[in-house]
Amino acid sequence: MDLRVFTEPQQGASYDTLLRVARTAEELGAFSAFFRSDHYLRMGGVSGLPGPTDAWITLAGLARETSTIRLGTLMTAATFRLPGVLAIQVAQVDAMSGGRVEFGLGAGWFEAEHTAYGIPFPKERFGRLEEQLEIVTGLWNTALGETFDFAGTYYSLSGSPALPKPAQARIPVLVGGKGPTRTPALAARFADEFNLPFVPAEETAAQFGRVREAVEKAGRRADDLVYSNALVVCVGRDDAEVARRAAVIGRDVDELKADGLAGTPDEVVERIGHYAAAGSQRIYLQVLDLDDLDHLELIASRIAPQLG
Repeated sequence: MDLRVFTEPQQGASYDTLLRVARTAEELGAFSAFFRSDHYLRMGGVSGLPGPTDAWITLAGLARETSTIRLGTLMTAATFRLPGVLAIQVAQVDAMSGGRVEFGLGAGWFEAEHTAYGIPFPKERFGRLEEQLEIVTGLWNTALGETFDFAGTYYSLSGSPALPKPAQARIPVLVGGKGPTRTPALAARFADEFNLPFVPAEETAAQFGRVREAVEKAGRRADDLVYSNALVVCVGRDDAEVARRAAVIGRDVDELKADGLAGTPDEVVERIGHYAAAGSQRIYLQVLDLDDLDHLELIASRIAPQLG
C-alpha cells in the first residue's frame, strides 16, 4: 500500500507551514507524495487564517524546495482556470520539479468560494471538466512542431503551439468521484489513477468495479490504472492520544473510526487492510493538523513498515 500526505490548506496554513510538512514527509521516506486541495475558502468552524494559498503557486514553490517527493492536487478545480493556461502552469511546475508532478482535475463544487472571490460558477461543470481534460492532455500530447486545435461547447483553441511540454513523457492524470456512470467513463478516457474520497471500503469496492468495467469497455486494461482512496487520518499511540488529536481537529473519535483511519497504529493498519481488500492500492492521508509533525513520524514509523 502506497501512502501519501494530503493537506487542506484553506483550513488555515501558510506556505511555510506547507513547506515544513512536505519536507518532513520527504525526509521520513514513508510517503511517496505531498498533495493539497484546491480551495480558496475555509469550511466549517475554523478561522482559515492566514488565508488561502493557491494550489499551483504552492506546488511551484515546493518543486524548488523539495527533491524527491511527488507533488499534486486532489483536485484542481476546473472552474478556477482556463484549460490552456492550466496546461502551461502544470507543465511548468513539472519542469521546475524535475518531473515529479501528478495532476488531479475535478469539476469544482464549492459555490461559496466562487461567490467570495468573484469566480463564475457555471451549471454545466461536468461537461466543462470533460473538455478541460481533453484540452490539457491534448496540448501535452501534441508533437513538437505541430499545433493543437479544439472546438468544443465551452472552449475553443486554434493553432496552439502546445507549449511548453512537461518534463515527464506523461504526467499522471487523476480523476475521481462517486458518480456511477459518467465519472467511470471519464476515468476510462483520461485517467492514470482513479481516486475515491471519504467512502467506506464496501462503497470503494463497488465504485472501483464500475471503473474497471468502464476501462475495459474503452479498450484499455483495467489494471493500467492505479486505484486509490482519500481518508482522514488520526493516529495515536494509545486511546488518549487519539482523542487528543481528534479534539484538535474538531472531530469525534467514533466518527473518525467509522469514516476514516483513526485509532492506534495496529487498528489503522487493520482498517487499511479492508481498503486493500476492496482494491485500493494507494491511500491519501488527509492530515488536518499541519503543525503536528509528530503525527507524520508516528505513521511513518509504526504504520508504513507494516504495509510492505
